[in-house]
Amino acid sequence: MTIYWLRTLRYLPLCAFALLCAFALNPVAAHAAEPRPNIVFVLVDDMGYSDLGCMGAKDIKTPNIDRLAAEGLKFTDFYANAPVCTPTRTAFMTGRWQQRVGFEWAMGFTAEQFRRVNGKLVEESDKLAFGLPSSETTIAEMLKPAGYATGAFGKWHLGYQPEHNPVRRGFDEYFGVLLGHADYYRYNYFDGTHELRDGEKPVKAEGYLTDLINQRATQFVRKHAKEPFFLYVPYNAVHSPYQPPGRPLPAVTKENMYDGTRQDYAAMLEKIDEGVGMLLAELEKQGVLDNTLFVLSSDNGGERLSDNTPLFHHKQSLFEGGIRVPCLMRWPAKLPRGKLIHQPAITMDLTATFLAAADAKSARPLDGLNLLPILTGEQPQQPRTFCWRVNRSTRNQKAIRHGDWKYINDGGVDLLFNLNDDIGERRDLGYQNQSIVADLKVRLKAWEEEMDRSPTTFLVR
Repeated sequence: MTIYWLRTLRYLPLCAFALLCAFALNPVAAHAAEPRPNIVFVLVDDMGYSDLGCMGAKDIKTPNIDRLAAEGLKFTDFYANAPVCTPTRTAFMTGRWQQRVGFEWAMGFTAEQFRRVNGKLVEESDKLAFGLPSSETTIAEMLKPAGYATGAFGKWHLGYQPEHNPVRRGFDEYFGVLLGHADYYRYNYFDGTHELRDGEKPVKAEGYLTDLINQRATQFVRKHAKEPFFLYVPYNAVHSPYQPPGRPLPAVTKENMYDGTRQDYAAMLEKIDEGVGMLLAELEKQGVLDNTLFVLSSDNGGERLSDNTPLFHHKQSLFEGGIRVPCLMRWPAKLPRGKLIHQPAITMDLTATFLAAADAKSARPLDGLNLLPILTGEQPQQPRTFCWRVNRSTRNQKAIRHGDWKYINDGGVDLLFNLNDDIGERRDLGYQNQSIVADLKVRLKAWEEEMDRSPTTFLVR
Protein backbone atom coordinates (compact mmCIF):
# COMPACT_ATOMS: atom_id res chain seq x y z
CA MET A 1 0.00 0.00 0.00
CA THR A 2 2.83 2.42 0.84
CA ILE A 3 4.51 1.79 -2.53
CA TYR A 4 1.18 2.41 -4.31
CA TRP A 5 0.71 5.84 -2.69
CA LEU A 6 4.32 6.84 -3.40
CA ARG A 7 3.81 6.02 -7.05
CA THR A 8 0.56 8.01 -7.06
CA LEU A 9 2.17 11.08 -5.52
CA ARG A 10 4.81 11.08 -8.26
CA TYR A 11 2.07 11.81 -10.82
CA LEU A 12 0.19 14.51 -8.90
CA PRO A 13 2.14 17.48 -10.38
CA LEU A 14 1.60 16.03 -13.86
CA CYS A 15 -2.13 15.66 -13.17
CA ALA A 16 -2.38 19.24 -11.93
CA PHE A 17 -0.56 20.46 -15.05
CA ALA A 18 -2.91 18.48 -17.26
CA LEU A 19 -5.91 19.94 -15.43
CA LEU A 20 -4.64 23.48 -15.94
CA CYS A 21 -4.09 22.77 -19.62
CA ALA A 22 -7.61 21.43 -19.93
CA PHE A 23 -9.04 24.63 -18.45
CA ALA A 24 -6.84 26.78 -20.68
CA LEU A 25 -7.94 24.89 -23.79
CA ASN A 26 -11.56 24.83 -22.67
CA PRO A 27 -12.54 28.32 -21.51
CA VAL A 28 -16.16 27.22 -21.14
CA ALA A 29 -15.15 24.75 -18.47
CA ALA A 30 -12.98 27.36 -16.81
CA HIS A 31 -15.83 29.84 -16.77
CA ALA A 32 -18.19 27.23 -15.35
CA ALA A 33 -15.80 26.73 -12.45
CA GLU A 34 -16.10 30.39 -11.43
CA PRO A 35 -18.79 31.01 -8.79
CA ARG A 36 -21.76 32.67 -10.40
CA PRO A 37 -22.68 36.02 -8.90
CA ASN A 38 -25.81 36.82 -7.01
CA ILE A 39 -27.74 39.62 -8.70
CA VAL A 40 -29.62 42.35 -6.83
CA PHE A 41 -31.53 45.03 -8.73
CA VAL A 42 -33.08 47.86 -6.74
CA LEU A 43 -35.46 49.95 -8.85
CA VAL A 44 -36.58 53.20 -7.25
CA ASP A 45 -39.82 54.79 -8.48
CA ASP A 46 -39.81 58.42 -9.74
CA MET A 47 -36.42 59.30 -8.25
CA GLY A 48 -34.80 62.51 -9.42
CA TYR A 49 -31.41 62.62 -11.13
CA SER A 50 -29.81 64.57 -8.25
CA ASP A 51 -31.66 63.06 -5.29
CA LEU A 52 -28.79 60.88 -4.03
CA GLY A 53 -25.79 62.06 -2.07
CA CYS A 54 -23.47 60.61 -4.70
CA MET A 55 -25.39 62.55 -7.37
CA GLY A 56 -25.16 65.86 -5.51
CA ALA A 57 -28.07 65.89 -3.05
CA LYS A 58 -27.49 68.00 0.07
CA ASP A 59 -30.84 67.58 1.82
CA ILE A 60 -31.25 63.78 1.50
CA LYS A 61 -28.91 61.39 3.32
CA THR A 62 -28.18 58.20 1.37
CA PRO A 63 -24.92 56.78 2.79
CA ASN A 64 -25.68 53.16 1.89
CA ILE A 65 -26.62 53.94 -1.70
CA ASP A 66 -23.58 56.22 -1.94
CA ARG A 67 -21.47 53.24 -0.94
CA LEU A 68 -22.48 51.51 -4.18
CA ALA A 69 -20.95 54.40 -6.13
CA ALA A 70 -17.84 54.65 -3.96
CA GLU A 71 -17.12 50.93 -4.23
CA GLY A 72 -18.37 50.48 -7.79
CA LEU A 73 -19.49 52.41 -10.85
CA LYS A 74 -21.58 55.52 -11.35
CA PHE A 75 -23.15 56.16 -14.76
CA THR A 76 -23.58 59.71 -16.05
CA ASP A 77 -25.56 58.88 -19.20
CA PHE A 78 -27.99 56.18 -18.14
CA TYR A 79 -31.56 56.22 -19.43
CA ALA A 80 -34.90 54.72 -18.52
CA ASN A 81 -36.67 52.99 -21.39
CA ALA A 82 -39.63 55.32 -20.90
CA PRO A 83 -40.65 58.44 -18.98
CA VAL A 84 -43.19 56.44 -16.93
CA CYS A 85 -43.35 53.19 -14.95
CA THR A 86 -44.86 50.21 -16.80
CA PRO A 87 -42.95 50.52 -20.10
CA THR A 88 -39.58 50.68 -18.35
CA ARG A 89 -40.42 47.65 -16.21
CA THR A 90 -41.56 45.79 -19.31
CA ALA A 91 -38.27 46.53 -21.04
CA PHE A 92 -36.31 45.25 -18.06
CA MET A 93 -38.39 42.09 -17.69
CA THR A 94 -38.01 41.18 -21.37
CA GLY A 95 -34.71 42.84 -22.35
CA ARG A 96 -36.50 44.30 -25.37
CA TRP A 97 -38.17 47.50 -26.43
CA GLN A 98 -41.49 47.81 -24.61
CA GLN A 99 -43.19 48.74 -27.90
CA ARG A 100 -42.74 45.12 -28.98
CA VAL A 101 -45.15 44.17 -26.18
CA GLY A 102 -47.69 46.99 -26.44
CA PHE A 103 -46.88 48.93 -23.28
CA GLU A 104 -46.08 52.48 -24.35
CA TRP A 105 -47.46 54.13 -21.22
CA ALA A 106 -48.15 53.28 -17.61
CA MET A 107 -51.13 51.11 -16.76
CA GLY A 108 -53.70 52.88 -14.63
CA PHE A 109 -56.97 54.73 -14.64
CA THR A 110 -55.63 57.48 -16.92
CA ALA A 111 -54.21 55.02 -19.47
CA GLU A 112 -55.59 54.85 -23.01
CA GLN A 113 -56.03 51.12 -23.65
CA PHE A 114 -56.92 49.19 -26.79
CA ARG A 115 -57.21 45.57 -27.91
CA ARG A 116 -56.24 44.55 -31.42
CA VAL A 117 -59.21 42.87 -33.08
CA ASN A 118 -58.79 41.82 -36.72
CA GLY A 119 -55.96 44.29 -37.07
CA LYS A 120 -57.92 47.22 -35.64
CA LEU A 121 -57.65 48.93 -32.26
CA VAL A 122 -60.75 48.59 -30.09
CA GLU A 123 -60.90 50.54 -26.83
CA GLU A 124 -60.74 48.45 -23.66
CA SER A 125 -62.69 49.88 -20.72
CA ASP A 126 -61.37 47.50 -18.04
CA LYS A 127 -58.28 49.29 -16.75
CA LEU A 128 -57.12 46.13 -14.95
CA ALA A 129 -57.41 43.83 -17.96
CA PHE A 130 -53.89 43.88 -19.38
CA GLY A 131 -50.56 42.61 -18.14
CA LEU A 132 -47.28 41.24 -19.38
CA PRO A 133 -48.37 38.54 -21.88
CA SER A 134 -47.44 34.91 -21.30
CA SER A 135 -45.83 34.96 -24.75
CA GLU A 136 -43.08 37.17 -23.29
CA THR A 137 -40.29 35.47 -21.35
CA THR A 138 -39.14 37.34 -18.23
CA ILE A 139 -35.60 37.64 -16.95
CA ALA A 140 -36.62 35.49 -13.98
CA GLU A 141 -37.77 32.75 -16.36
CA MET A 142 -34.43 32.98 -18.17
CA LEU A 143 -32.37 32.84 -14.97
CA LYS A 144 -34.13 29.85 -13.41
CA PRO A 145 -32.74 27.25 -15.87
CA ALA A 146 -29.28 28.56 -14.93
CA GLY A 147 -29.93 27.53 -11.34
CA TYR A 148 -30.97 30.87 -9.84
CA ALA A 149 -33.46 31.30 -7.03
CA THR A 150 -35.66 34.29 -7.89
CA GLY A 151 -37.54 36.77 -5.72
CA ALA A 152 -39.39 40.04 -6.28
CA PHE A 153 -40.45 42.39 -3.49
CA GLY A 154 -42.20 45.68 -4.15
CA LYS A 155 -44.24 47.31 -6.90
CA TRP A 156 -45.06 45.04 -9.85
CA HIS A 157 -47.18 47.23 -12.17
CA LEU A 158 -47.15 44.61 -14.92
CA GLY A 159 -50.63 43.23 -14.42
CA TYR A 160 -53.23 42.85 -11.68
CA GLN A 161 -54.90 39.61 -12.74
CA PRO A 162 -53.70 36.29 -11.24
CA GLU A 163 -52.16 35.16 -14.54
CA HIS A 164 -49.89 38.20 -14.45
CA ASN A 165 -48.63 37.66 -10.90
CA PRO A 166 -44.83 37.48 -10.50
CA VAL A 167 -44.98 33.92 -9.15
CA ARG A 168 -46.45 32.88 -12.50
CA ARG A 169 -43.73 34.77 -14.35
CA GLY A 170 -40.65 33.02 -13.03
CA PHE A 171 -40.33 34.33 -9.49
CA ASP A 172 -40.18 31.83 -6.65
CA GLU A 173 -41.36 34.45 -4.15
CA TYR A 174 -43.23 37.72 -4.34
CA PHE A 175 -44.44 40.26 -1.81
CA GLY A 176 -45.67 43.70 -2.71
CA VAL A 177 -48.29 45.85 -4.41
CA LEU A 178 -49.54 45.15 -7.91
CA LEU A 179 -50.64 48.56 -9.18
CA GLY A 180 -48.97 51.88 -9.93
CA HIS A 181 -49.11 53.41 -6.47
CA ALA A 182 -50.42 52.55 -3.02
CA ASP A 183 -51.26 54.03 0.35
CA TYR A 184 -48.07 53.21 2.28
CA TYR A 185 -50.06 52.16 5.37
CA ARG A 186 -53.23 50.62 3.93
CA TYR A 187 -51.79 49.18 0.68
CA ASN A 188 -54.76 50.37 -1.40
CA TYR A 189 -54.98 52.22 -4.70
CA PHE A 190 -56.67 55.63 -4.40
CA ASP A 191 -59.99 54.08 -5.49
CA GLY A 192 -59.83 51.52 -2.66
CA THR A 193 -58.56 48.53 -4.66
CA HIS A 194 -56.52 46.36 -2.28
CA GLU A 195 -53.25 45.42 -3.97
CA LEU A 196 -50.93 43.85 -1.37
CA ARG A 197 -50.02 40.25 -2.26
CA ASP A 198 -47.88 37.52 -0.79
CA GLY A 199 -47.45 35.39 -3.85
CA GLU A 200 -50.94 35.31 -5.35
CA LYS A 201 -52.68 35.64 -1.97
CA PRO A 202 -54.24 38.97 -0.95
CA VAL A 203 -52.87 39.72 2.50
CA LYS A 204 -53.16 42.26 5.27
CA ALA A 205 -50.20 43.65 7.14
CA GLU A 206 -49.19 46.35 9.58
CA GLY A 207 -46.47 48.87 9.11
CA TYR A 208 -44.89 51.19 6.59
CA LEU A 209 -44.76 49.56 3.17
CA THR A 210 -41.10 50.34 2.49
CA ASP A 211 -40.17 48.74 5.82
CA LEU A 212 -42.10 45.59 4.89
CA ILE A 213 -40.33 45.41 1.53
CA ASN A 214 -36.94 45.89 3.20
CA GLN A 215 -37.64 43.07 5.65
CA ARG A 216 -38.84 40.59 3.05
CA ALA A 217 -35.99 41.31 0.64
CA THR A 218 -33.43 40.84 3.42
CA GLN A 219 -35.06 37.57 4.46
CA PHE A 220 -34.74 36.36 0.87
CA VAL A 221 -30.98 36.98 0.91
CA ARG A 222 -30.65 35.12 4.19
CA LYS A 223 -32.68 32.19 2.89
CA HIS A 224 -30.86 31.79 -0.43
CA ALA A 225 -27.28 32.78 0.44
CA LYS A 226 -25.99 29.27 -0.27
CA GLU A 227 -27.16 29.29 -3.90
CA PRO A 228 -27.04 31.87 -6.68
CA PHE A 229 -30.04 34.15 -6.53
CA PHE A 230 -31.69 37.01 -8.40
CA LEU A 231 -33.35 39.57 -6.14
CA TYR A 232 -35.54 42.25 -7.74
CA VAL A 233 -36.59 45.06 -5.38
CA PRO A 234 -38.85 47.52 -7.26
CA TYR A 235 -39.85 50.00 -4.55
CA ASN A 236 -43.06 51.97 -4.93
CA ALA A 237 -41.29 54.85 -3.16
CA VAL A 238 -40.73 57.67 -3.90
CA HIS A 239 -43.88 57.68 -6.02
CA SER A 240 -46.84 59.65 -4.70
CA PRO A 241 -48.71 59.62 -2.36
CA TYR A 242 -46.03 61.42 -0.38
CA GLN A 243 -46.53 59.65 2.92
CA PRO A 244 -43.39 59.64 5.05
CA PRO A 245 -42.65 57.02 7.71
CA GLY A 246 -44.42 57.61 11.00
CA ARG A 247 -47.40 59.54 9.57
CA PRO A 248 -50.25 57.16 8.66
CA LEU A 249 -52.92 59.88 8.48
CA PRO A 250 -54.63 61.03 6.41
CA ALA A 251 -55.51 58.07 4.24
CA VAL A 252 -54.88 58.58 0.54
CA THR A 253 -57.63 59.99 -1.65
CA LYS A 254 -57.67 61.22 -5.22
CA GLU A 255 -57.77 64.76 -3.91
CA ASN A 256 -54.76 64.58 -1.53
CA MET A 257 -52.69 62.24 -3.71
CA TYR A 258 -49.96 64.79 -4.39
CA ASP A 259 -49.91 66.62 -1.06
CA GLY A 260 -46.52 66.63 0.59
CA THR A 261 -43.23 68.42 1.00
CA ARG A 262 -39.63 67.92 -0.05
CA GLN A 263 -38.95 66.85 3.53
CA ASP A 264 -41.57 64.10 3.22
CA TYR A 265 -39.97 62.97 -0.01
CA ALA A 266 -36.52 62.93 1.61
CA ALA A 267 -37.75 60.77 4.48
CA MET A 268 -39.27 58.31 2.00
CA LEU A 269 -36.03 58.02 0.02
CA GLU A 270 -33.99 57.63 3.19
CA LYS A 271 -36.11 54.56 4.02
CA ILE A 272 -34.99 53.05 0.72
CA ASP A 273 -31.40 53.82 1.67
CA GLU A 274 -32.01 52.03 4.95
CA GLY A 275 -33.18 48.98 2.98
CA VAL A 276 -30.08 49.05 0.79
CA GLY A 277 -28.00 49.10 3.97
CA MET A 278 -29.90 46.08 5.29
CA LEU A 279 -29.24 44.16 2.08
CA LEU A 280 -25.53 45.03 2.03
CA ALA A 281 -25.18 44.02 5.68
CA GLU A 282 -26.92 40.68 5.12
CA LEU A 283 -24.87 39.94 2.00
CA GLU A 284 -21.71 40.67 3.97
CA LYS A 285 -22.86 38.56 6.91
CA GLN A 286 -23.49 35.64 4.55
CA GLY A 287 -20.05 36.04 2.97
CA VAL A 288 -21.35 36.77 -0.54
CA LEU A 289 -21.16 40.56 -0.78
CA ASP A 290 -18.17 40.85 -3.10
CA ASN A 291 -19.55 38.34 -5.59
CA THR A 292 -22.92 40.07 -5.79
CA LEU A 293 -23.73 42.28 -8.75
CA PHE A 294 -25.72 45.03 -7.02
CA VAL A 295 -27.42 47.65 -9.22
CA LEU A 296 -29.66 50.60 -8.32
CA SER A 297 -31.55 52.81 -10.74
CA SER A 298 -34.91 54.57 -11.29
CA ASP A 299 -37.77 53.67 -13.62
CA ASN A 300 -38.03 57.22 -15.00
CA GLY A 301 -37.15 60.79 -14.16
CA GLY A 302 -38.26 62.42 -10.94
CA GLU A 303 -41.63 64.07 -10.50
CA ARG A 304 -42.83 67.15 -8.62
CA LEU A 305 -40.88 66.88 -5.35
CA SER A 306 -37.70 65.56 -6.93
CA ASP A 307 -34.53 67.34 -8.00
CA ASN A 308 -33.56 66.67 -11.62
CA THR A 309 -30.79 69.28 -11.69
CA PRO A 310 -29.11 69.96 -14.16
CA LEU A 311 -31.65 68.31 -16.45
CA PHE A 312 -34.73 69.93 -17.95
CA HIS A 313 -38.29 68.83 -17.20
CA HIS A 314 -39.44 65.69 -15.37
CA LYS A 315 -41.43 62.44 -15.48
CA GLN A 316 -43.78 61.98 -18.49
CA SER A 317 -41.53 64.12 -20.70
CA LEU A 318 -38.90 63.04 -23.23
CA PHE A 319 -36.58 65.85 -22.26
CA GLU A 320 -33.62 64.58 -20.23
CA GLY A 321 -35.36 65.16 -16.90
CA GLY A 322 -37.98 62.58 -17.81
CA ILE A 323 -35.68 59.80 -19.01
CA ARG A 324 -32.08 60.25 -17.77
CA VAL A 325 -31.74 58.53 -14.39
CA PRO A 326 -29.10 57.54 -11.84
CA CYS A 327 -27.51 54.11 -12.15
CA LEU A 328 -25.00 52.64 -9.71
CA MET A 329 -23.35 49.23 -10.08
CA ARG A 330 -21.17 47.37 -7.57
CA TRP A 331 -19.44 44.00 -8.14
CA PRO A 332 -15.92 43.95 -6.65
CA ALA A 333 -15.18 40.47 -7.99
CA LYS A 334 -15.48 41.74 -11.56
CA LEU A 335 -15.84 45.51 -11.87
CA PRO A 336 -13.50 48.40 -11.02
CA ARG A 337 -13.98 50.55 -7.93
CA GLY A 338 -15.02 54.19 -7.77
CA LYS A 339 -15.19 54.74 -11.53
CA LEU A 340 -17.31 57.24 -13.43
CA ILE A 341 -18.94 55.68 -16.52
CA HIS A 342 -19.83 57.89 -19.49
CA GLN A 343 -20.96 55.00 -21.69
CA PRO A 344 -24.58 55.70 -22.70
CA ALA A 345 -26.81 52.87 -21.48
CA ILE A 346 -30.51 52.10 -20.98
CA THR A 347 -32.64 49.97 -18.65
CA MET A 348 -32.94 46.98 -20.98
CA ASP A 349 -29.13 46.76 -21.09
CA LEU A 350 -29.31 45.52 -17.51
CA THR A 351 -31.26 42.46 -18.65
CA ALA A 352 -28.55 41.48 -21.13
CA THR A 353 -25.85 42.28 -18.58
CA PHE A 354 -27.44 40.19 -15.83
CA LEU A 355 -27.95 37.21 -18.14
CA ALA A 356 -24.32 37.40 -19.27
CA ALA A 357 -23.07 37.61 -15.69
CA ALA A 358 -25.14 34.54 -14.80
CA ASP A 359 -24.11 32.66 -17.95
CA ALA A 360 -27.83 32.29 -18.70
CA LYS A 361 -29.46 32.01 -22.10
CA SER A 362 -31.87 34.58 -23.50
CA ALA A 363 -35.19 33.31 -24.82
CA ARG A 364 -35.00 35.44 -27.98
CA PRO A 365 -32.75 38.16 -29.43
CA LEU A 366 -32.41 41.02 -26.97
CA ASP A 367 -32.51 44.72 -27.81
CA GLY A 368 -30.31 45.57 -24.83
CA LEU A 369 -26.50 45.42 -24.74
CA ASN A 370 -24.34 43.36 -22.38
CA LEU A 371 -22.32 46.12 -20.72
CA LEU A 372 -19.76 43.92 -18.95
CA PRO A 373 -17.02 43.93 -21.64
CA ILE A 374 -17.13 47.73 -21.72
CA LEU A 375 -17.22 48.12 -17.94
CA THR A 376 -14.26 45.78 -17.44
CA GLY A 377 -12.23 47.49 -20.13
CA GLU A 378 -12.18 44.49 -22.46
CA GLN A 379 -13.96 46.58 -25.11
CA PRO A 380 -13.92 50.33 -25.77
CA GLN A 381 -16.92 52.56 -25.18
CA GLN A 382 -19.53 52.22 -27.92
CA PRO A 383 -21.70 54.86 -29.58
CA ARG A 384 -25.38 54.14 -28.95
CA THR A 385 -28.71 55.08 -30.44
CA PHE A 386 -31.82 55.23 -28.24
CA CYS A 387 -35.37 56.11 -29.23
CA TRP A 388 -38.49 57.06 -27.29
CA ARG A 389 -42.02 58.10 -28.10
CA VAL A 390 -45.15 59.29 -26.32
CA ASN A 391 -48.24 59.02 -28.51
CA ARG A 392 -51.26 59.93 -26.40
CA SER A 393 -54.30 62.02 -27.12
CA THR A 394 -53.00 64.61 -24.64
CA ARG A 395 -49.30 64.53 -25.53
CA ASN A 396 -47.23 63.68 -28.58
CA GLN A 397 -43.45 63.54 -28.33
CA LYS A 398 -40.69 61.62 -30.08
CA ALA A 399 -36.98 61.62 -29.33
CA ILE A 400 -33.75 59.99 -30.43
CA ARG A 401 -30.26 60.19 -28.99
CA HIS A 402 -27.46 59.26 -31.39
CA GLY A 403 -23.98 59.92 -30.05
CA ASP A 404 -24.03 63.36 -28.40
CA TRP A 405 -26.93 64.59 -30.53
CA LYS A 406 -30.52 64.46 -29.37
CA TYR A 407 -33.50 65.28 -31.55
CA ILE A 408 -36.94 65.90 -30.07
CA ASN A 409 -40.20 66.42 -31.87
CA ASP A 410 -42.38 68.07 -29.22
CA GLY A 411 -45.94 68.42 -30.47
CA GLY A 412 -44.74 68.97 -34.00
CA VAL A 413 -41.83 71.27 -33.11
CA ASP A 414 -38.34 70.05 -34.09
CA LEU A 415 -35.54 70.58 -31.55
CA LEU A 416 -31.89 69.54 -31.67
CA PHE A 417 -29.45 69.57 -28.76
CA ASN A 418 -25.82 68.61 -28.27
CA LEU A 419 -25.91 66.92 -24.89
CA ASN A 420 -22.16 67.03 -24.45
CA ASP A 421 -22.28 70.85 -24.43
CA ASP A 422 -25.84 71.42 -23.26
CA ILE A 423 -27.11 68.79 -20.84
CA GLY A 424 -29.95 71.12 -19.82
CA GLU A 425 -31.31 71.26 -23.41
CA ARG A 426 -31.47 75.05 -23.51
CA ARG A 427 -29.92 75.78 -26.92
CA ASP A 428 -31.75 74.50 -29.99
CA LEU A 429 -29.13 73.92 -32.72
CA GLY A 430 -31.46 72.57 -35.37
CA TYR A 431 -31.33 75.54 -37.73
CA GLN A 432 -27.51 75.30 -37.76
CA ASN A 433 -27.44 71.54 -38.32
CA GLN A 434 -30.28 70.69 -40.66
CA SER A 435 -28.45 67.67 -42.10
CA ILE A 436 -28.14 66.18 -38.60
CA VAL A 437 -31.84 66.76 -37.97
CA ALA A 438 -32.68 65.06 -41.25
CA ASP A 439 -30.46 62.07 -40.43
CA LEU A 440 -31.96 61.64 -36.96
CA LYS A 441 -35.47 61.83 -38.36
CA VAL A 442 -34.66 59.01 -40.77
CA ARG A 443 -33.23 56.88 -37.95
CA LEU A 444 -36.21 57.57 -35.71
CA LYS A 445 -38.67 56.74 -38.49
CA ALA A 446 -36.92 53.43 -39.17
CA TRP A 447 -37.11 52.52 -35.46
CA GLU A 448 -40.79 53.37 -35.32
CA GLU A 449 -41.53 51.28 -38.39
CA GLU A 450 -39.75 48.31 -36.83
CA MET A 451 -41.67 48.72 -33.56
CA ASP A 452 -44.98 49.02 -35.39
CA ARG A 453 -44.37 45.72 -37.17
CA SER A 454 -44.42 43.93 -33.81
CA PRO A 455 -47.51 41.67 -33.55
CA THR A 456 -48.87 43.05 -30.27
CA THR A 457 -52.30 42.01 -29.00
CA PHE A 458 -52.97 45.28 -27.20
CA LEU A 459 -51.80 48.86 -26.90
CA VAL A 460 -51.51 50.90 -23.72
CA ARG A 461 -50.62 54.53 -24.39
